[in-house]
Amino acid sequence: MPVEAFVENFSLAKEKYWDKGKDQHFMNPEEETLRFESLLKNKPTADQIIDLRSALEFLANQSDQLIPCTEPIDADAELMGVYKLVGAGPAAQPPTQRGPAVLFENVKGYDVPVVVGIFGRRERVAMMLNTTRDRLPFLLLDALNQPINPVQYKGAQAAPCQEVVHSDEFDVRKMLPAPTNTEVDGAPYFGMGLLCAQDPETGVEDVTIHRMGVQDFDKITIWFTPGRHIDAFRAKAEKQGKPLPVSINMGLDPAIYLSACFEPPTTPLGFDELSIAGALRGRPVEMVDCVSVQARALARAEIVLEGELLPEVRMAEDINSKTGYAMPEFPGYMGGAKEALPVMKVTAITHRKDPILQTTMGTGLEHCNLAGIPTEASILKMVENSMPGKCLNVYAHPAGGGKLLIVMQFKKSVATDEGCQRQAALLAFAAYSELKNVILVDEDVDIYSSEDVMWAMTTRFQGDTSIVPVPGVRCHPLDPSQVPAYSPSIQEAGVSCKTIFDCTVPFKLKKQFKRASFKDVDLKQFLPDFKY
Repeated sequence: MPVEAFVENFSLAKEKYWDKGKDQHFMNPEEETLRFESLLKNKPTADQIIDLRSALEFLANQSDQLIPCTEPIDADAELMGVYKLVGAGPAAQPPTQRGPAVLFENVKGYDVPVVVGIFGRRERVAMMLNTTRDRLPFLLLDALNQPINPVQYKGAQAAPCQEVVHSDEFDVRKMLPAPTNTEVDGAPYFGMGLLCAQDPETGVEDVTIHRMGVQDFDKITIWFTPGRHIDAFRAKAEKQGKPLPVSINMGLDPAIYLSACFEPPTTPLGFDELSIAGALRGRPVEMVDCVSVQARALARAEIVLEGELLPEVRMAEDINSKTGYAMPEFPGYMGGAKEALPVMKVTAITHRKDPILQTTMGTGLEHCNLAGIPTEASILKMVENSMPGKCLNVYAHPAGGGKLLIVMQFKKSVATDEGCQRQAALLAFAAYSELKNVILVDEDVDIYSSEDVMWAMTTRFQGDTSIVPVPGVRCHPLDPSQVPAYSPSIQEAGVSCKTIFDCTVPFKLKKQFKRASFKDVDLKQFLPDFKY
């Protein structure tokens, strides 16, 4: 189904079923069962997702996963202000909630719709990959172990991302509605731009997502977190006095974005993360040569910006706004504007007919799931290799933005397993260097329930024996508490005290900590309409 069709169906559904008597856009309860099914007859499956459009079509057929906004809306702070209330979730400041993705169909001054929140709920991510929320990291782990390398696009016609080409006259600012998150953002940002480039010495290709600020009609600043592969490529090219050809790809199959968020040591330099996406879908990701630079783009992207990272050119992130800020970062705080960032000069814009811009809010559940689910898989891989069958599951908790906090479910089967749970936590720090805190729980604790985890911390935790601090270790640079002014143990910014919170019962006491057991019943027999 083309995008125009499901947008039209969204509008019809909204007109027919929306409760017009309320300011909030909630479905009318008595007509809730009808939703979109009566309008969308041919329901796609997750196995049919090959790009953003097929993903949106799939979500349009699911209950409460994608809603339209047809009211005219400003890309400057207003759009994200609406999404925060609908579905951003933690660590966005309340009020917010876990909610649907939103398709903003009528962005003022543009004819390009914007979709936000595709990854905003873990259950939604699982739907799009045809799995369950608890199996997500294991699915990624299987794909990691059975990669399918990308291939060159060989269609008879132009690649979808090059259906329309602008290589002479263009203005990124006027063509694409890059939103600001807040009223003090340093610049409009592309939040889901997948950067693709090759090592100028070896030809190794890599993809990563970065913070990209639109600064001029053809200039974009990019902040590279220290250690990222493409920044190493850029440094090599700069040392040679050459620009680095790159492409920014936006609007992709969700499997691609998720795979691109793996990090070393799980995916070392030379490992193509796109091969994980290929394994997730059972078919290779298709690539196409750029039209203006010696780089490649993702053939089924909605929008591609081609260009070069310029050598010895730097630009302040807030060069136009002078706010001193960048954007909200994953810990929930406003990030400071960087004074001197690498600059990409855009040489061409290519896109599909009637393109859709996909983006994300700087903080919230979407970032958490994108970063966190690959992190879970990475930790499971390392722990399983060291102590098979002991770590049952891992959850990157939203409070840590997918990076700083995990809950690890560990099973002690014999007396000699005591202490192995803490060894597993240390392995988690090795698997993901930016991780700050690990909460260890037993197999009877629901790691996805903050209430259950806090119950374990309350009844199976003693502050004098259950805390294992690991001071003086470098962590993620965006944790605002890791500065000398915050703790006398911190000698320089960026160094943190990683901590293990062991909320597991000592093996010799397990019989004394058995949870109350209730009778198993068939709930449908007694409450057939109750949704559990």
